[in-house]
Amino acid sequence: MTPQQMSTFIDELYAASGSGDWDKVASMVTDDLVISEAPGLPMEGTHTGKDALKNLYLDVFAMLQVESLEMVERTFGGDHACCILKMHYGKGLEPAELVEMFRFEGRKVAEIKPFYYDPAPVRAAAAAFSGS
Repeated sequence: MTPQQMSTFIDELYAASGSGDWDKVASMVTDDLVISEAPGLPMEGTHTGKDALKNLYLDVFAMLQVESLEMVERTFGGDHACCILKMHYGKGLEPAELVEMFRFEGRKVAEIKPFYYDPAPVRAAAAAFSGS
């Protein structure tokens, strides 16, 4: 895919996830999708399969009460795209800064790997909303 096609694809993937169109999301990822969350995060671990994004998204957005994702910038190279994001929470909490790396196989996403600049805001949001 060209960088423009990847960019449009990512917009559609974020929109489908945000609206809960899980059938569309499933059609956009490989059957063996791998999402790797770093150790020390409340959602740490390797999440695999066609429903991995759905399951992780529902868990993370509920656990952290994510109010919005702010797209800062994107970069592309080969079969990879990286999106610089800010994850905003309620209660006046500091947003988390992260980069999500997407690896494409053909016209589908095969891997997503988020890299958090500092995991402290993620852990703070998990703690703030654990009793909500």
